[in-house]
Amino acid sequence: MSMKKFVFVFVLMFLVPFIMVGCGVEEVQLSSYALDLEYNDSQKTLKGNEVVSYVNTSDNMFSYLYFHLYPNAFGEGREASVVSSASMDKAYPNGVSYGNIAINGVLSGGEELQYEILGEQLNILKVNLKDGLYPDDIIEINILFEVKLANINHRLGYGENTINFGNFYPIACVYEDGKGFVTSPYSSNGDPFYSDVANYDVKISYSSELKLASSGKVLKTSSEGGVTTSYIEGKKIRDFCFILSDKFAVESGEVDGVTVNYYHYNDADYARNLQVACDAVETFNNMFGKYPYEVLNIVEANFLNGGMEYPNLVMISDTCRDGEEYGYVIVHEIAHQWWYGVVGNDEYNHAWQDEGLTEYSTLLFYRENSEYGFDFDELVKSANSSYKLFLQVYNSVNGSVDESMDRSLAEFDTEPEYVQCTYTKGVLMFDTLREMVGDKKFGKALNDYYQNYAYKNASPADMIASFERSTGYQLEGFFKAWLDGEVKIL
Repeated sequence: MSMKKFVFVFVLMFLVPFIMVGCGVEEVQLSSYALDLEYNDSQKTLKGNEVVSYVNTSDNMFSYLYFHLYPNAFGEGREASVVSSASMDKAYPNGVSYGNIAINGVLSGGEELQYEILGEQLNILKVNLKDGLYPDDIIEINILFEVKLANINHRLGYGENTINFGNFYPIACVYEDGKGFVTSPYSSNGDPFYSDVANYDVKISYSSELKLASSGKVLKTSSEGGVTTSYIEGKKIRDFCFILSDKFAVESGEVDGVTVNYYHYNDADYARNLQVACDAVETFNNMFGKYPYEVLNIVEANFLNGGMEYPNLVMISDTCRDGEEYGYVIVHEIAHQWWYGVVGNDEYNHAWQDEGLTEYSTLLFYRENSEYGFDFDELVKSANSSYKLFLQVYNSVNGSVDESMDRSLAEFDTEPEYVQCTYTKGVLMFDTLREMVGDKKFGKALNDYYQNYAYKNASPADMIASFERSTGYQLEGFFKAWLDGEVKIL
């Protein structure tokens, strides 16, 4: 998630080792994405041919489907900015720049489908189906698109050192029973994303002067006439991201059968940063359950916030390389491989669910790995102090402060309010819960939550019910008091 650099000032964390081997998850048929991509570095554009095999896993018939078009949030004339006003100079070092995604056709079975682009940000693609898509049925949809990159240090955009392709392609909106398709817009706060796990087969062509880091596993790479083509497979992943650079050096390690690659540009501390990444994988394997993929890529990048998580890939901002913060961000983003990557949730409407737990998992890492110089108890105290200072400042300026945690990203008025109510208060909530139920039951709760919701999306109610089953405590009232803002930090 983003905001990590900001958060570092406030919080950190980690836990005791608990072992779970594998994830006992019932197999369901997954949708799949086949992406054929061609990147033009001189024009900073990406042409894409996407074939989506969409499985209707609901109990309802669909006459249309929705897809997120996140790149359009970067377009000119949008009412909401992709970054806060305080971050504009850092995001746009060469002046404000714009990008977008153009849809050049939507087909199924060789026939054109009617479609429209909706929303104030033009962020939703609605595709009308010729026939109803019934439960368990599959439809293959071909979407032709082209992405124009903005010159911005962000998830999607190009900077001085890296070209970042996060959230760049049309991705199916999640369907929730009783709610319909979730079409939340982009937000400068947090990570405004929500998606289902799917299978990916990706072909990317790019200049041979560039090196590639990506989600999934690279199966083969070939070069001809100055163009390199990589073929990538991603099984049971929530999203797909790739990053290109002509500056990358790559260092690799292995832990518990996972290849950990560190992509960087002239990092003198590469050995230490690779080691903290390997230690994080090993620690979280023991704590939550085994990382289920073969590869994890840690990628230094031009990014205005501390870091950003994607399946098999974490983006680490080069602005926080100096000092211990860089290692902290690495740990936090790797924890997201469990909380967001494998166990998903609606990051737009319930950001605390993955961010609060991920931040607390980071503190737990340092509790188990004292050699990195962080004291767990001091980190919790720092979170407490930071949150109380936040309350004092906001009360003095506004006369009151909304302390609720469970609200949409758009309902947080400022970035500090989002950070404090999601990350910092999340740490305090989970630490209070751990002290209440004890280390053993808290560890079991994390194991069970990971096992029961692997490759699924968990709602807040799902998390609470999972924690109740594994601890034997009635926790609905506990969570409600924290999430609604009733709990006061003393």
